[in-house]
Amino acid sequence: MLRVDPGGDEEMMMMGIIKEEEEEDSEEEDEEDDYLLAAAGEAGPEQHPHRPGRRGRRGREEKERTKVRERRRRAVTGRILAGLRRHGNYSLRVRADINEVVAALAREAGWVVLPDGTTFPSSQVLVTSQLPLPAQLIIFCLRGLFKEEILVAGRDRGIRRTRDHGRLLFPFPPPEDTLHRHPPLLPPPISILILRDPMLTPPHPPLLLRTPQTMLAAAPPIPLSSSAAPVRVAVVSPLAARPISRRAGNAFVAPPRAVPAEGAASPLLAVPVPRDEAEDDDNAMDGGKQTGLATCPAPAVAPPRPPERDFAGTPYVPVYVMLPLNVVSLEGEVVDADALVGQLRVLKAAGVDGVMVDCWWGNVEAHRPQEYNWTGYRRLFHIIRELKLKLQVVMSFHECGGNVGDDVSIPLPDWVIEIGKSNPDIYFTDREGRRNTECLSWGIDKERVLQGRTAVEVYFDFMRSFRVEFDEYFEDGIISEIEVGLGACGELRYPSYAAKHGWKYPGIGEFQCYDRYLQKNLRRAAEARGHTIWARSPDNAGHYNSEPNNTGFFCDGGDYDSYYGRFFLNWYSQVLLDHADRVLMLARLAFEGSAIAVKVSGIHWWYKTASHAAELTAGFYNPCNRDGYAPIAQVLKKHGAALNFTCVELRTMDQHEVFPDALADPEGLVWQVLNAAWDAGIQVASENALPCYDRDGFNKTLENAKPRNDPDGRHLFGFTYLRLCSVLFERPNFTEFERFVRRMHGEAVLDLQA
Repeated sequence: MLRVDPGGDEEMMMMGIIKEEEEEDSEEEDEEDDYLLAAAGEAGPEQHPHRPGRRGRRGREEKERTKVRERRRRAVTGRILAGLRRHGNYSLRVRADINEVVAALAREAGWVVLPDGTTFPSSQVLVTSQLPLPAQLIIFCLRGLFKEEILVAGRDRGIRRTRDHGRLLFPFPPPEDTLHRHPPLLPPPISILILRDPMLTPPHPPLLLRTPQTMLAAAPPIPLSSSAAPVRVAVVSPLAARPISRRAGNAFVAPPRAVPAEGAASPLLAVPVPRDEAEDDDNAMDGGKQTGLATCPAPAVAPPRPPERDFAGTPYVPVYVMLPLNVVSLEGEVVDADALVGQLRVLKAAGVDGVMVDCWWGNVEAHRPQEYNWTGYRRLFHIIRELKLKLQVVMSFHECGGNVGDDVSIPLPDWVIEIGKSNPDIYFTDREGRRNTECLSWGIDKERVLQGRTAVEVYFDFMRSFRVEFDEYFEDGIISEIEVGLGACGELRYPSYAAKHGWKYPGIGEFQCYDRYLQKNLRRAAEARGHTIWARSPDNAGHYNSEPNNTGFFCDGGDYDSYYGRFFLNWYSQVLLDHADRVLMLARLAFEGSAIAVKVSGIHWWYKTASHAAELTAGFYNPCNRDGYAPIAQVLKKHGAALNFTCVELRTMDQHEVFPDALADPEGLVWQVLNAAWDAGIQVASENALPCYDRDGFNKTLENAKPRNDPDGRHLFGFTYLRLCSVLFERPNFTEFERFVRRMHGEAVLDLQA
């Protein structure tokens, strides 16, 4: 099969071929006319009295009209074939007829087209019921030619070329005619049937297997006897494979029983073997129906998946990857720099635009106030610049450790911890008086309790030092964005659901306003309202792991919607907004001319209740009768900051399957936040809340990143993947991730699930 490179030469070649075909057809038509005239002459003039006159002229005119119609038809066909080869990556030969075009389109739509033209949906699995006894089915792993491991019986459009053409790795010496008919520079067949006896052919359609991609990690040689009969390769049309998922139990067809050879048999290379005598006796009792192969379990039918949307030609959305939390050590060294460089090279080759790095306050200003150590980050940034990657930098004013996903411990600066020992009210505090040392309370934003400086002054000095230290990276455009940490986990929220205090999903969390500075603020707000009795926090709001309807404050019709409840929640959320306003004002001064962003957490549990209790304790005043994210968007718009939102990969149905009682709705929450930000006219980026390696999660992220049929063409301006780790580089996971990156960039992929 010849693949013609697109360009002007192809058009010239197509016109030449059309002209050549026209000349051949013209000769054939002339010969046919001569034959008809000769036959008419033999019939005699009495049977054809008008042959020399009008009928001859009409015949020539009809022949000319037929030529014109045929010429137009071939021109249209030539343009269709050229377009499919150029833009659709279809492997169509130059002289392909309409049958080949229809077959290619049918395979693209997910149908199976056999060589004899038999066509059926890909959901049907062909199974041979009567295969000759000497037949041996061998599964190959085709590697070297492609970046991904190709599924056995994979769809044509799942094949993607690489720059460096490799070779086909057969687990045994292949016949010479195999490489002649399928040279390494052309996509080889995926399903191959091996017959030990060259004289035997299967009387039924060949057995085609779908194999999960996780089984294609390696292909050790198959132990075959040196005296085995020569093999013959029968090419089989590929099947349309389902999308790949890491979830257990997703094998499409159970592999046949394999023969152990020098140890445990590889699950990849499953060779059907003849039955033993006992099985033969059982078959004889059943009527003598012997197939010569060990029986396979019935194929597991995968649940139907919705069609994948084609994102080719959609807006380009850059993709960043978060680096490990401890990529820079407390001593100021890049951790495992050589391995990191190798991983970054792979990400760069996959099309990733850049990386995100946390600059930890506890690392840089660790020992004394206003003494900053940027050495480790300078080394890291130099590596990233050499690899021509972009940088998103997080000003992390919180500690690392104690939360979901934290595998290291990076505390706040030592001198801050010393202050906290004598004045623990600098930390957020819950109703039981437990201090949360993850970040500083917003009550000290304007209190000079940090050795003569307020909290916002400390944050500003840190950001200004960073801007001066890495001025060249800003000027060269290497640093593309600064994300300003505004609370727990670097997100704009109260630390209301801290795991260190016993919280477990899907608990509602607790209010964090019991330090003396926030209590003083609450008293002033109550006095200004004229109700000093309201200068208290709710005493019926439950505990960290309560459910809304088990509390008097958050239950349906509870105190959250009373006069006092509305006053308290409005004050509680206003403290959050004021903190964001103050810090972003100083961040805009420190990073003038640079893009800044704020991360907002996606608290999706209890979203389907009236009170939205988990959001309320985190500072988002977003019950069912109020939009709590529009005020946040307005503050960000005031300072020209973008909103970075999490949980875009989560699906509501999955949450209902795992935690049906949590009444979570991540899809509804994402829709609300994105529209609140877009309505305010600010840019929106996103990241995944939990590790994501499967196609379903990536597809959900794509749908949120580029909403379908949005009248204003709105889309995310960036996505950050959480996070760089060894699991991401496992073959099936990285294959899906690389595919996801291409689709975020608006590129075409050839294995869309129809």
